[in-house]
Amino acid sequence: MPLKADTITKDYVKDAGVFADIFNYYIYGGRQVILPEQLTERDSTKIALPYGADGAVVPVQKFRDVQKLYAAMTDGKIEYVLYGAENQAEIHYAMAVKNNLYDALEYAGQVEEAAKSHRKEMKQKKEQGKTSADEDRKTPSAGEFLSGFWKEDRLIPSITVTIFFGPEEWDGPLSLLEMMDVSDPDVLACMDNYHVRMIAPAQMSDEEIMKFQSSLREVMLFIKYSKDSENLSRILEANAKRFMEVERRAADVIEAITNSGIKYDESEEVVNVCQAIQEIRKESEKKKAQEVAGNLYRMGLDIEKIAQAVGYAVETVKGWIGIEGSTP
Repeated sequence: MPLKADTITKDYVKDAGVFADIFNYYIYGGRQVILPEQLTERDSTKIALPYGADGAVVPVQKFRDVQKLYAAMTDGKIEYVLYGAENQAEIHYAMAVKNNLYDALEYAGQVEEAAKSHRKEMKQKKEQGKTSADEDRKTPSAGEFLSGFWKEDRLIPSITVTIFFGPEEWDGPLSLLEMMDVSDPDVLACMDNYHVRMIAPAQMSDEEIMKFQSSLREVMLFIKYSKDSENLSRILEANAKRFMEVERRAADVIEAITNSGIKYDESEEVVNVCQAIQEIRKESEKKKAQEVAGNLYRMGLDIEKIAQAVGYAVETVKGWIGIEGSTP
């Protein structure tokens, strides 16, 4: 897929309603637990500083597609979860490593932020001098001082879901162990696995896709059947009301991924996908009729019989062939 598809899907998934829909489906089976207003945009750039050769510090920079912070009141306190979405227009055969790295960088960043906060507090304490107000401030143990992460500190969970926008089935590994060729049970027992959380329309039933509440439902359904015209017609007819009012950004995703030839004005807020597909098919049928008419005319068949054969008016057929006095 061209870069355009990646850009369009990323912009689409950034929408809070679509983003919440993804995780409500994956975590809660479609129940509307995560509300769009509970999500806060996060900078998706993650930088860690692992030690290189001879203790050198090596900067590593990675970019998530979309990440948002979820905050909700639970049992009288605010709980936080970081949700990350990775959009794929093509199968990525190292997705388990990619997502594992993103989550690891996230946790490394949280530890570093905690260390910065504690260092700042200790510096202020030292500069201001110890007062009665400082008596209850914690003095870190040797282990806490070394790690920068104190015993009572807690990480915010990071959950990454990959959305595959392709119509084919995902045949790449969905875990770290699937990327390895290890059979020794003793070795396997010492290894931690990492699983890719995947949404792929070709591997979902229609009933599962119907659990989406946003326009992601229409996007997934259309992509799933984009190479099956008969079933696509069935889906469009069965869900005509929603497909007649698809938000433009969702229509952008459908067109970028499937190259169906859907035409619409970019200023439109909603797109009638049913009508657009009908127009595409009508134009396709007309082109086929023109080709057949041209072939029959070259074979010497008279215009009236050609018109009857292709199902168009005589004057229209004359226009296709280029006979004077005709109308297209």
